[in-house]
Amino acid sequence: MTLELLSLPSHTITRSFPIETGRTTKWSPFKIPNSLGCSSKTRNMGRFLCLSAQNRGFRETSGRVGHGDGVIIVDHGSRRKESNLMLHEFVEMVKHKTGYEIVEPAHMELAEPSISDAFESCIKQGACRIIVSPFFLFPGRHWHQDIPSSTAEAAKGHPGVSYIITAPLGLHQLLVDVVDDRIKHCLKHVAGDVDECSVCAGTGKCRLY
Repeated sequence: MTLELLSLPSHTITRSFPIETGRTTKWSPFKIPNSLGCSSKTRNMGRFLCLSAQNRGFRETSGRVGHGDGVIIVDHGSRRKESNLMLHEFVEMVKHKTGYEIVEPAHMELAEPSISDAFESCIKQGACRIIVSPFFLFPGRHWHQDIPSSTAEAAKGHPGVSYIITAPLGLHQLLVDVVDDRIKHCLKHVAGDVDECSVCAGTGKCRLY
């Protein structure tokens, strides 16, 4: 099961959420019962609540990463050690740039740590909400099926811990800047103006053929 933030105007829910099979379960409007542990103040406000995949209850959630959140950045994984190390370096960059307390790398296949390993690491560091961020350009089988399945399996042993799987990088304007920067840097290197970038360094591939 994947999660979706649900806006609750008044006392009712009229939204649906996706489950692992890709089908949707539609929820008819209903009042939030006292058994879910929501205060009367929360039930009467249009707050954002997060549906927990483990206990099927509702929990108040924040629209930002904060204390108690663990972020997992997952890529495909490679047989090349150098490629896998780049994800670890990127995770450190994310932690430094964002200030997020808990950020862990994970590989979908071919290398460790796995999503399950990263999930456990986040829990051990005190996370009670896990945010899985796919380090993929576009949605494909891994995003639609494999990552949700692996995350749900990792979460089974941790009732009460919620998780969400975010969108892949997709058609983001900042990616245009990244591509433009790579093009310009490689052309400058070929012209002899700058050294190779960290990706090309030592490969001998940044040259005209």
